[in-house]
Formats: sequence, C-alpha cells, structure tokens
Amino acid sequence: MLRQSLSRLQVATRGEGFEDITGAVNGLIAASGLVLGTATLASLHTSCSLTVNENADPRVLVDLAAFLRALVPPEGVRPLSGQGERRPWVHDDEGPDDMPAHIRTALTCTSLVLPFESGRLLLGTWQAVYLWEHRARPHHRSLSLHLVGE
Repeated sequence: MLRQSLSRLQVATRGEGFEDITGAVNGLIAASGLVLGTATLASLHTSCSLTVNENADPRVLVDLAAFLRALVPPEGVRPLSGQGERRPWVHDDEGPDDMPAHIRTALTCTSLVLPFESGRLLLGTWQAVYLWEHRARPHHRSLSLHLVGE
C-alpha cells in the first residue's frame, strides 16, 4: 500500500556555493519509515537551486560555479554577441547579486524527483544532492520533501 510523507528541511548556507544535503534528505527518508518510492525535493526560494552532481572531486563544483558566474555576472548584462555596453541589472532591491541569483535559479532546477530504495536515495557512486546558493551572503533555506512509497 502506498503512503505519503511531507516534511521540511532547513539548510543554512555559507553564501554562494554548494551545500551537500544528501545525508539530511536520507535522514528524512529513513525517519518516514518508507523503504521504496519517489522523493520530490523542492526549494521554496527564488535565488537558490538544487542539483545532483559529482561528490568526489570538489573542482567540479568550483568549475560549475565559475561557469554560471561567467554566464550571469553580477555586474550586469551585455548583448550575447559580447559587443556593446554592459547594462547594470534593473532589479537590485537586495543588492547587486539579487537579479543574477534569480536568473541563475531560472537556468537551473528548483525541484528534483529522485527514487529511493532501502530507505535511502538511489544515487550513483559519485553523486550527491546539493543546494546551490546563488546569493553572496549566508541564508537560511527551506526545502520541502514529499515522499510517496511503501
């Protein structure tokens, strides 16, 4: 018989970068008593995202962050051709990293659907689940975890 569980996960970030949340998600799955099913993880924010990526070589995360920073720089936008004036972001209510964080979130994922088995996420050997903070300052982030399984 299928059952459901809905919980919240609170994550304190250290500013721009990645927080490995795999262990915390696995803890909530284990606490639910469900053994086999699907986990839907969703960020309740517009300036951070979720990703499954390499957990063995930290340089992968450094390069991912550098790529997205180059794609969406905090200084503003210029034509895609690279030619022309750079225009500062119009939306800067919470500082110069505000609008770039929203764009970075739009280009990445705010939710993940992942299988779990034996009460743990079913991930590859070198995979982990990360909250990707796009803001410069530390933040407290809330995620919802909806489990469906048996």
